[in-house]
Amino acid sequence: MSKLISADKLTRADFTSDQEVRWCPGCGDYAILATVQRLMPEFGVLPHQMVWVSGIGCSSRFPYYMDTYGFHTIHGRAPAFATGIKIANPHLAVWMVTGDGDGLSIGGNHLMHFLRRNPNVNALLFNNEIYGLTKGQYSPTSEVGKVTKSTPLGSPDHPLQPVPFALGAGAGFVARTVATEAKHQMMVLRRANEHKGATLTEIFQNCNVFNDGAFDKFTARDVKADRQLLLEHGQPMLFGKDRTQGLVFDIKSFALSIVKVGENGVTEDDILVHDEHNLNLAHLLARMQYPAYPVALGVIYSEERPTYDDVLTEQGATAVKKFGRGSLKELLHSGDTWTV
Repeated sequence: MSKLISADKLTRADFTSDQEVRWCPGCGDYAILATVQRLMPEFGVLPHQMVWVSGIGCSSRFPYYMDTYGFHTIHGRAPAFATGIKIANPHLAVWMVTGDGDGLSIGGNHLMHFLRRNPNVNALLFNNEIYGLTKGQYSPTSEVGKVTKSTPLGSPDHPLQPVPFALGAGAGFVARTVATEAKHQMMVLRRANEHKGATLTEIFQNCNVFNDGAFDKFTARDVKADRQLLLEHGQPMLFGKDRTQGLVFDIKSFALSIVKVGENGVTEDDILVHDEHNLNLAHLLARMQYPAYPVALGVIYSEERPTYDDVLTEQGATAVKKFGRGSLKELLHSGDTWTV
């Protein structure tokens, strides 16, 4: 671990471990790691005050490459470990890394309860729509008809969408970004860091070995302007190379519709303004998919509410004040025991 230095003199090097980074050449995880290591010094948190927690999968090698405390835990259970760490030491900055397989298959139940409980932990979900570590089986986010080693005739499953899942679980902060868009990714993670409570950031990440080009249809340089909606709180939801396409609410279909400013009397004043505190709007934005809609990126929903760790700390202080500090030995010998 890095030597202790002043928080205002931190650099990327202080968060870069001496471990060899071992992902496939060209993997999108490299871009995320580089962005995170560049960003961490901004937060003024010393490496020994930070913990990175992961489960199983390609993304879950992340703690090895961060020169902080880290836990590489068991499949799907990173949310439980991260929550326990935050409860045990609320002063630690806790970050969690998971993937679409680890977090949404075997770990779906843990992730759901993590989000509704709302511990002050930031979760990054790397979504490449495939199982990469186990060599190319379909994952919970793979599209219908996806041909893989485990679905040679095409996946029959309807895919799970991480952001609608998170909103349905009661998440207080949900965002989306792309691994190769460093500037946008940094903006989103800054917002996550500022938020008090559980955050989930879905990061579209290319697996160039087993699912190459999965997101090219809306991330490729020549099409992204027309196929991405970059959200900004309080600003009209416009997109396109000339920013003349926008979203309006169609009351008849009770859905979002795309219009063009300057056609049929439409002006910029008619375009919906993004309100990241509006849960109903968040649900509509979360389900937008290309080609029917542009893909919404940025902070989709944000709501402040009491955190799990704060509530438990307050309850502990109340119990001590009311009952005094107990004795574990006395509890174990309190009479509620029996002999077998």
